[in-house]
Amino acid sequence: MRALVQRVAHARVTVAGRAVAAIERGLLVLVGATHDDGEAEAEWLARKVAGLRIFADAAGQMNRDLSAVGGRALVVPQFTLYGDARRGRRPEFLAAARPEQAEPLFVRFCEAMAAAGVAVERGVFGAHMEVLLLNDGPVTLLLESPPRALGDPVADTAPAGAA
Repeated sequence: MRALVQRVAHARVTVAGRAVAAIERGLLVLVGATHDDGEAEAEWLARKVAGLRIFADAAGQMNRDLSAVGGRALVVPQFTLYGDARRGRRPEFLAAARPEQAEPLFVRFCEAMAAAGVAVERGVFGAHMEVLLLNDGPVTLLLESPPRALGDPVADTAPAGAA
């Protein structure tokens, strides 16, 4: 799975002219899945995003995570994160998971973020969305769940509570 994470002052998702989700200070997280992703990848990536220390502490250093600053996450499904435009001018999306696989992974990602103590708002899976944001910094990170051997669950690379 991939997540494009942006630290934002505020963000909002609109569908058909109606605001469906909005946050103030926090993270806008665009999430995409590929064919071999499963719940383990969704959970690993959610823990990674929830624990990112990309908010400033009193000294101005990026040492605080989302829950430490009382922020929220706005999670938006984004199959185009697996777009490939290396050839030609029209991207192909063959690496993106089909909706019947991707939607449950999107839901699992959101549930795992909430289980990590993050307040989560969601975009609408399969809808044409307008996303408005004010990027703070700007701080933007592209994260990807680690590759795994066939049949092996994704293991976290750091023990719980590690710096």
